[in-house]
Amino acid sequence: MPNRKIPAPTVNRLSLYLKYFSELTSQGVEYISSGQVAEKMGLNPAQVRKDLAYFGKFGRRGFGYGVEQLKQEISKILGTHRQWRLAVIGTGNLGRALLMYQGFLSRGFKPVAGFDVDPDKVGWELDGVHIYHFDELEKVIKSQKIDIVIITTPKASLDGVMERLKGSGVKGVLNFAGKHLLEAEGIAVRNVDLAIELEQLTFSMTNKES
Repeated sequence: MPNRKIPAPTVNRLSLYLKYFSELTSQGVEYISSGQVAEKMGLNPAQVRKDLAYFGKFGRRGFGYGVEQLKQEISKILGTHRQWRLAVIGTGNLGRALLMYQGFLSRGFKPVAGFDVDPDKVGWELDGVHIYHFDELEKVIKSQKIDIVIITTPKASLDGVMERLKGSGVKGVLNFAGKHLLEAEGIAVRNVDLAIELEQLTFSMTNKES
């Protein structure tokens, strides 16, 4: 990948490009133009070409982009060309739904463990994924070679959970706990706040041009 800063909106669109190219591959489509991609994504062709140009030279004049090649290249850029093993801490309604989400496997993510402190949940099997007591966190992370942890605990528990994750070998955290979390000790963090997402939606609805 070129050694320059990639704009965040471009990075965010990579997942959309990958999903679209994966659909095209399953349909047997071999080539597609920037105009066709732009129409599907709600962009303009120049933006599509600019996004992809950050990562190399793709496409052939008169043919467009090779769908399979771009799918593979974007997958490598996003890191989903390999399988990532993940766990969920907090197996309430959201945590259980995430553990059982069938879309993870097709995108390179394999749920291998859940953690909770509720004795009524510890020992459960959800689609073959075992729920461990939180006390076993570090041991299971090591034995199951877990790369990513999704946190769905109450926000009051978040700091304590992160302290346990430091030095555990986990490489990334997806945080649903409702409290902003900073990256720490080599652990990449993405914060997901559904209330903020809804506020962004209502902003668009409120300020939509008539």
